[in-house]
Amino acid sequence: MMDDVHQKWMVKSFSFAEVALEAGEVPVGCIMVYNDEIIAVGRNEVNETKNATRHAEIVAIDQVLRWSKDHDIDYASVFNKTVLYVTVEPCIMCAGALRQVGIPLVIFGCRNERFGGCGSILSVHDANITSLGPSFQCIGGIMKEKAVDLLKKFYQGENPNAPEEKRKLKKEESK
Repeated sequence: MMDDVHQKWMVKSFSFAEVALEAGEVPVGCIMVYNDEIIAVGRNEVNETKNATRHAEIVAIDQVLRWSKDHDIDYASVFNKTVLYVTVEPCIMCAGALRQVGIPLVIFGCRNERFGGCGSILSVHDANITSLGPSFQCIGGIMKEKAVDLLKKFYQGENPNAPEEKRKLKKEESK
C-alpha cells in the first residue's frame, strides 16, 4: 500500500527531472508533500543560474519557506510533517540542508554513488551530529531504473556548460 503512495508521488517528481534534462541540467527533480498536497517542487538549476547550490532539494526548500510565509504557518512545523520525493539520493550538501530544516522522511529513486549523503558516500541523514538538526529516514530504490535512465541520457550527451578542457578530456578518453 505505501509503495503505491510513494510511486504516485515519485512519478510527479520525475516530471521535474525531465524538465531539468531538457534545460541541460543534471536530471534531478523533487516534490515536497505536506498534508497530502504538493507544496513545493524543485529541479536542478545549477547550470542555468551558475550557482552550484541550486540543487532540486534546495530549490524546493526555498519554496516551502515561501509557502509557509504565504500561509502564515511556522515553517518548522511544516517541514517536520513534509515528505521529500526526489529522483536521486540527496548529495551530502542537500542531506545536511534537509536535516537543518527538519524533514523526517526522504523517498528517493537511485543511489548517488559519487556524492550521496544518505548512505552511498556518507550517512549525513542519520549521523550522530546533533548540531545538524534531527536525523531523517530514507527509503531508496523507488523507480530507480527510470532515475538511472535519465542520468544516462544526460551523461551520454556533452555538457555544454563544462569547461572546454573537461570536454576535450572526455572526447580523448572515448577514443
